[in-house]
Amino acid sequence: MAHTEQTMIDGRARLSRLLGFLESEPDNVELLLDAAEAALDTDDLGTAEILIDRVQAVTPGGAAGAYLKAMLAMKRSRFGEARDILTALSLREDAPNIRFSLAWCQAMLGDKAAALEELNNETVEQIAAAAMLRMQLLHEAGELDGALELGKGALTRFPDDLGLLSALATLALDVEDVDLARVCASRGGDHPEALAAAGVLDLCDGDPEAAQAHFDRSLAIRGQNPRAWIGRGLSALIRSDATGAAGDLDRGAQQFGDHVGSWIAAGWAYYLAGDMPSAAERFERALALDPNFAECHGALAVIDLAQGDTQSARRRTSIALRLDRNCFSAALAQLLMSSDNPEQSRAILDQAFHTPIGSTGLTMAAYVAGLSRPTIH
Repeated sequence: MAHTEQTMIDGRARLSRLLGFLESEPDNVELLLDAAEAALDTDDLGTAEILIDRVQAVTPGGAAGAYLKAMLAMKRSRFGEARDILTALSLREDAPNIRFSLAWCQAMLGDKAAALEELNNETVEQIAAAAMLRMQLLHEAGELDGALELGKGALTRFPDDLGLLSALATLALDVEDVDLARVCASRGGDHPEALAAAGVLDLCDGDPEAAQAHFDRSLAIRGQNPRAWIGRGLSALIRSDATGAAGDLDRGAQQFGDHVGSWIAAGWAYYLAGDMPSAAERFERALALDPNFAECHGALAVIDLAQGDTQSARRRTSIALRLDRNCFSAALAQLLMSSDNPEQSRAILDQAFHTPIGSTGLTMAAYVAGLSRPTIH
């Protein structure tokens, strides 16, 4: 039985015992607080709401009841409501748990700067999840060195925290510290982010089957997991399953939302699957997100060639190379344009997937994998 499943069973048993005690002491505040926390921990939100209301009735205006009300709102993804409660609480008490919870709400509402401001040194030093959140926010902001330093320091204080280990494994992959990524992914157990990182490491080791198994396990635990969808798509692409890859990469790109490289990776999968309209749509989506990213223009140049529009392809290739003289897709477009037989273009592209192109020595497989990593371009 999985650790998390056993924890949930134990939590329900504890809640049942506490509810039994409350039958004889219905206004015992400590029992009400313990039972409400147990109900939240086991996702019994209906029971939690009843208990929290009883806490607030017994201790009107109390900070503990208000805090639990905010936790309930967070469980229900009502982050604006929770933020308002916690903001009021923070004016009464400057406590690490209040700061962390408020930072989490702000991050979920998209105010990353405010979230970082709440995560002061005291909060990060006392709460593992706060350290994890600050590291992730720095990671997303492109402050990779600061995020890595913070993560390594936090790991000395919380060496067994699965969330922190998993987030650090992901960060280590993005800074190409493979050894650290392996250690953290292994120790992260069945945390979905650790499993996704393990899958990426399998891909690095040339084992797409093992990678897919890790990504499948990760997605079974958490379906909203873009790195795992991207990784599973890359596994399929390496196994020459372009159609399967397109669907998975597309889903990962949709979950990331504004990550340009993921949309381009999805576009190439559709291209390899022979679906030119869908490929073009994904490349256009990437271009709308970042008109100055050379690979968007180069990829659309390849689409132009597939549609017989050489003039547009040359124009787009020129733009791509002006933005980045080492643009991979522009080099591919040039290679396709140099072919005397247009019908050979698809064969060239298929071969290019595993064969180094141009002076860079990159293959399309490596190119797509690199693009789909959620780092900042």
